[in-house]
Amino acid sequence: MNDTFARRLLSWFEHHGRKDLPWQLDRTPYRVWISEVMLQQTQVTTVVPYYLRFMESFPDVAALADAPVDDVLRHWSGLGYYARARNLCKAAREIRDNFGGEFPRAVEDVVALPGIGRSTAGAILALATGERHAILDGNVKRVLARYHAIEGWPGSSAVASELWQAAEMHTPGHDVARYTQAIMDLGATVCTRTRPRCFECPVSADCLAYAHGRVDDFPGQRARKAKPLRRTHMVLAWCNDDVYLERRPPSGIWGGLWSLPEFERDEELSEWIRQRLNAEPVKVERWVHIRHSFSHYDLDIQPVAVRVERVSRTLADSVDAVWHDYTDSAPFGVAAPVRKLLDHLKTR
Repeated sequence: MNDTFARRLLSWFEHHGRKDLPWQLDRTPYRVWISEVMLQQTQVTTVVPYYLRFMESFPDVAALADAPVDDVLRHWSGLGYYARARNLCKAAREIRDNFGGEFPRAVEDVVALPGIGRSTAGAILALATGERHAILDGNVKRVLARYHAIEGWPGSSAVASELWQAAEMHTPGHDVARYTQAIMDLGATVCTRTRPRCFECPVSADCLAYAHGRVDDFPGQRARKAKPLRRTHMVLAWCNDDVYLERRPPSGIWGGLWSLPEFERDEELSEWIRQRLNAEPVKVERWVHIRHSFSHYDLDIQPVAVRVERVSRTLADSVDAVWHDYTDSAPFGVAAPVRKLLDHLKTR
């Protein structure tokens, strides 16, 4: 192995790398795939319990491909970025229908699956099969940007191209699975975004950012824009122990999850209750605002709890609306702020 970067990284991994994560104990392309998708935008400590529950319910491609999307979203509820779960379902069905239920081994076929990009495909194959594929997730971008002092925001095509060249150059011809895990671990545990522990880094002797005292300058940041603020009213229409929920459209924010009806203006509420529920409000409470942050905007939610009586039960037959017993756990996926509001309704 001619690359001292890879050699030192592998030596460090033997003593400091993570080797007992659930998806490392029985490495198959399917298990690694699920873990890699869950780990996108999400910390390992958060992912582990979700992963264990997910694998218990969907142990293989066939189980995931045959599962109702609602069931998958329920297992994903709280992890955020729900398009990941919807894409898992789509990809599992493609694997079932087009690859005989076996996870594809050609990188081109893996990249073509919904929700899998070049880096995720490389990580799945490198970790599960040991094939030589470079990766470039967020942790690896940070390590390589600092090591080579690559200026600029990694999201730009020119900087990404330079980082991919570095990733390809350092990926060794053997021990690929260990190297792949090692460079991800280095970024996650040592070369962290804030307060990196350069004194523990096995490659700091050659790191250009460290040598020039500019570690905090890499990777470059995208020009910040103030996130817009949006406002909405979320209505908890409840009768006895039931609350009215609607399924959101399959795409967009919280796509496919069950949620509370939303309105822009107060005056829309009474008319909606009369027309949709064929009922009159008995009591209306406005709770404290809550704010939920997305990557590209903040959402201020005004919760409005409305008690109604003698509602029409025919809504329970609708595929997009249901009266749910809020004292029970939902058998489907709901977004984090909705779950919080349902829990609050339960305690009142």
